[in-house]
Amino acid sequence: MSEALKLRRGDRLVIATHNAGKLKEFRELLAPFDLDLVSAGELGLDEPEETGTTFIENARIKAHAAAQATGLVALADDSGLCVDALGGDPGVYTANWAGSGSGASGKRDYMVGMRRVEDSLQAAGANTPSARRGSFNATFCLAAPDGREAVFVGKVEGTLVWPPRGQQGHGFDPVFMPDGYDLTFGEMPPEQKHSWSPGKPGLSHRARAFAQFVEAVIER
Repeated sequence: MSEALKLRRGDRLVIATHNAGKLKEFRELLAPFDLDLVSAGELGLDEPEETGTTFIENARIKAHAAAQATGLVALADDSGLCVDALGGDPGVYTANWAGSGSGASGKRDYMVGMRRVEDSLQAAGANTPSARRGSFNATFCLAAPDGREAVFVGKVEGTLVWPPRGQQGHGFDPVFMPDGYDLTFGEMPPEQKHSWSPGKPGLSHRARAFAQFVEAVIER
């Protein structure tokens, strides 16, 4: 049986993302653990082609690519918005729904993505809160250069709102209102959106996956 993956204070960890918003959230979540964090983007790594059809497949692709390229332990997540009235779309293709931004940066335009979701909901006749249900989903994969891995899954249910509300967070946060709250993720400060602390599951999909990750991987 292979040795379980563990991280200790001072260990270097590659965050396998080129997404600035996602990296910011990981830095916020990992701040208490004194890890030496560096992103795939900062290291100039190529972005692997995400050919998977599930969140777990794409998280594995990204984590193992970064681990193999750097010789370091790497953490990736694949996350997305699944809307019930749209048959689970955009799902693993959530970022693709945002298209490509103009200019050399090639950044996604999430206002385009949010408008596309809303147009699709309108076309489906989803005009009441009960018809606009959805979930944010996050799958973490922690991978070592020797092929070992650990996977953690988080999910939060909520309602899609329009127009977008709030400038916090990133991606589709301004149109997602989690159950039990009257604020969207876009209106919540990070400490409320994550709502994570040791022994508590957290609020956001990423925080819920992170709570499992900390319990299994971080040595304190």
